[in-house]
Amino acid sequence: VQLQASGGGLVQTGDSLRLSCAASGRTFSSYYMGWIRQAPGKEREFVSAISGSGGSTYYSDSVRGRFTISRDNAKNRVYLQMNSLKPEDAAVYYCAADSALSNLRSYPIRVVDYWGRGTLVTVSS
Repeated sequence: VQLQASGGGLVQTGDSLRLSCAASGRTFSSYYMGWIRQAPGKEREFVSAISGSGGSTYYSDSVRGRFTISRDNAKNRVYLQMNSLKPEDAAVYYCAADSALSNLRSYPIRVVDYWGRGTLVTVSS
């Protein structure tokens, strides 16, 4: 599975942004898909994940209620809708795929089946 994240940019506090991750590979729907972020000087941290069918979603406490993850298996895409952005949300956001949810949610995140290239989100105050 190859992953490519896009949609990052510079926004102001309170704005919204939608990230997209395009995946290649026939087994896309068999993986948990997740969004991981890394701020300068910090470890990579779990943001959100979604089950292969899309029926279950998971969020970190810091983004729950503001971010929404979704996936379209027909298009091999996963999305992260980010609302009410805060300066502390600024980071490089990566999409990732793993057969085990626990790997996406571990801290620090070390081993994941597939990583995509990140997209930078900057939030000005």
